[in-house]
Amino acid sequence: MNLAHAFLFCDFQKYSNLLFCFMKMNRIYVWLCTVALLSNHPAVAQTASPATLFQDLFVDVQMQQVFPDGKTFVDCIPKVSPDSILKAYHQQKNQPDFNLKQFVAAYFRLPKNQVLPYQSNIQAGIRQHIEELWNILTRSPDQQDTSRYGSLIPLPYPYVVPGGRFREVYYWDSYFTMLGLKESGDTTLIEDMVKNFAYLINRFGFIPNGNRTYYLTRSQPPYFALMVDLLASLKGDYVYATYQQSLLKEYAYWMQGAEALQPGRAIRNVVMLPDSSILNRYWDASNQPREESYRADVLAARQSQEPDTIFYRNIRAAAESGMDFSSRWFADEQHMGTIITTDLVAVDLNCLLYHLEKTIARSYAVMGNYLQQKQYAHRAALRKQALLKYCWDKQRQVFTDYNFVRQQYSPRISLASMYPLFFQLADSSQAAAMARRIKNQYLQPGGVVTTLQQTGQQWDAPNGWAPLEYITIQGLRNYHYDALARQIAMRWIQLNRRVFMSTGKLMEKYDVIHIQEKAGGGEYPTQDGFGWTNGVLLKLMNEYQVKD
Repeated sequence: MNLAHAFLFCDFQKYSNLLFCFMKMNRIYVWLCTVALLSNHPAVAQTASPATLFQDLFVDVQMQQVFPDGKTFVDCIPKVSPDSILKAYHQQKNQPDFNLKQFVAAYFRLPKNQVLPYQSNIQAGIRQHIEELWNILTRSPDQQDTSRYGSLIPLPYPYVVPGGRFREVYYWDSYFTMLGLKESGDTTLIEDMVKNFAYLINRFGFIPNGNRTYYLTRSQPPYFALMVDLLASLKGDYVYATYQQSLLKEYAYWMQGAEALQPGRAIRNVVMLPDSSILNRYWDASNQPREESYRADVLAARQSQEPDTIFYRNIRAAAESGMDFSSRWFADEQHMGTIITTDLVAVDLNCLLYHLEKTIARSYAVMGNYLQQKQYAHRAALRKQALLKYCWDKQRQVFTDYNFVRQQYSPRISLASMYPLFFQLADSSQAAAMARRIKNQYLQPGGVVTTLQQTGQQWDAPNGWAPLEYITIQGLRNYHYDALARQIAMRWIQLNRRVFMSTGKLMEKYDVIHIQEKAGGGEYPTQDGFGWTNGVLLKLMNEYQVKD
């Protein structure tokens, strides 16, 4: 057995320091060993999505609302092969006594809730509640034989799910969950989740929205580099070298097609501006209704003036942003039918890719390859220059998305405008302007509100969300607006605690304006659990030394 094969069967954590030392002797071998390690996964499951597998049956089940939530059917597990199910369906569906709901019950198993019996102990305090929830929300490594023909993509290591209807891992959610896991001292679970995401990158070339086959057409905001940062802060800089290939593959995914672009054109996630600067947008490889929200998308398309395929692509691109849905993406500020996600250079996405470029540069520095380090540092510098040109609206003194089709700043402002402060891209005057805007317009009794528009969408007023609260707080702290950051944090903590004391739950989102009311809006009821809320809350409570 050669050394690469030996690493394949070894315990990654135990031999990671040896791997780092070996780098200096033979970088090619290290690359082979790392790939081998991260390819040690369960048997490869089928990756065809439910719509592909079940064709007209899928459409009928979703359009006839056999389940109130469209996500239920795409998470169901077929009891026999899809071909057998389709054959039976075509034989039976035209019979006079045919019942579609009964047919589905006969041929599919409902997705397991997988939530252990749990009763909140409010008197034990919110910290104890979060510690107990980590066990409730953690899933064991998936085995293919438990989800044969199902949509779940097996992962080789344990992971944390958000909770409620979200039975799988989600990409950008997981970073904020990891913040809490770090506070809880669970380095092993953090590393397991990073290895899962590296596995997905090595298998598919990118991290899907979640580990479901129906999510394989898009990613989510690229937080993998931040996850690597988090793990490196716990285990050392060798982590950057270990995951370098995964970082490079994710970067290649987001930049696919850039080399062939002409000024003013876009392909996939990449946009070339008139001055030949390259920035990025959210995008999805499919132009069909989302399978998990099929009926909702079909009905919404009927209210749009755009061709269905363009409308669906924009809907899916907004889902890739994680902010699905928000007036941020609407041309008229109010209506889903005017969604233009793919026309916008997204300020948050480009800040994240700037950080990815800097992280790749750091990985090369750790390995002693200073030529490549300079190359990626230069790419980051070029992106920063372009972002400050196209996403800083000097007249309004605000960071915003840029509509490259109309060649103008987007008038829709959201808390995504705080990403340049989070990643320290803003200068002092820009930071001061953003701090004033947050204090004067976005600060509410329960924290900061996502946008100033009330559209009925969940990523609009009056809602606040843990990830954007955290981005805003940390962004302000980066520029020494500590009092304002503390004010937001304390209001958010108090709102979380008030809801917990009255319900025994931590929620997916909160109404930060009417703090006595339950948050709403969007395509599904407000979920509890909840991964990123738990993580951000625990992080903030510890940073600001808040007791239960």
